[in-house]
Amino acid sequence: MRLTITTVSGELFQLDVSEDLEVENLKAFVQIDFGSIRLPGMSPAGAGQPGPNREDDPAFIRDMFLANPDQLALLKQNNPRLADALLSGDVGQFAAVLREQQEARSERERLRLRMLTADPFDVEAQRLMAEEIRQSNIEANMEAAMEHHPESFGTVVMLYINCRVNGFPVKAFIDSGAQTTLMSSACAERCHIMRLVDTRWSGVAKGVGTQRILGRVHMGQIQIEDVFLTSSFSILEEQPMDMLLGLDMLKRHQCVIDLRGNVLRIGTTNTTTPFLPESELPPCARLSNRYQRRVAPYPALSGAGLVWVGLLWSGLGLDGAFAELRRCGGDATRAVAALFVRSFKLPK
Repeated sequence: MRLTITTVSGELFQLDVSEDLEVENLKAFVQIDFGSIRLPGMSPAGAGQPGPNREDDPAFIRDMFLANPDQLALLKQNNPRLADALLSGDVGQFAAVLREQQEARSERERLRLRMLTADPFDVEAQRLMAEEIRQSNIEANMEAAMEHHPESFGTVVMLYINCRVNGFPVKAFIDSGAQTTLMSSACAERCHIMRLVDTRWSGVAKGVGTQRILGRVHMGQIQIEDVFLTSSFSILEEQPMDMLLGLDMLKRHQCVIDLRGNVLRIGTTNTTTPFLPESELPPCARLSNRYQRRVAPYPALSGAGLVWVGLLWSGLGLDGAFAELRRCGGDATRAVAALFVRSFKLPK
């Protein structure tokens, strides 16, 4: 359905809107100052002359994400390189990465248009078609997951407990997927047990990455609540976590990870100890530590700004932009950030 809107200054605008668009959203849209609408890359006068566009400003985009930690986390998951450039604090670096990815996106769009006009029996065209179908399936799968299983996009707080090693307080990470109990060399120094390290047990620990093993402490004392347990420790040279309680320790003492009660149950002593909340975790394990920034309040975009950003970044058009606005509960800033993340997600 096409509507013609007249402003107080006599300017005319035509809008294509869906027939099921809510009256409240339509009222909010037509009540704004349409004279402020600018096509991306156009001057305010609309005379076709290039002009600065706030939504193209890297500093503007960076502030927008810093004001939206949830969308920043999603950007870090979908586009780590751009997120790292954003969090580096260097606007020039962020602008360079953003410009490079915008150019790559334009190139992908050029290839897609070439595919649509190419001979369908051409081998290269068939390859591009197959890739287009694959990406479409991935997007559909991700959208279904976001709608029906949104918690899968969150990050889980790791399981830590308070304990003492040789009388010194330590926050221990509970990891049933680790074969042995590990300790960092820094923690071993702090607990005064480096003198007991047997270097004959040195080597390399392999898992997600690799770490050099300095040696092994064959027996040490761990205090959990009011009970004392014995365990061996493999000492790692570079380990961000102070201590990791592995399967050897957990099986020896018949430990149960009770996620419903949020406690660790030690079967051999009938002891329970609570898992630590995020506020008490060591810095390397805190979720908010990666994105915690102090930023100035960010003004919400107008309805017109949201529409043009939607058209520019995601190709959703007016209906899609309003749908994203409704999905974000009317928060224009969140909607714009979500559109940007979706637009600049790196292809697999």
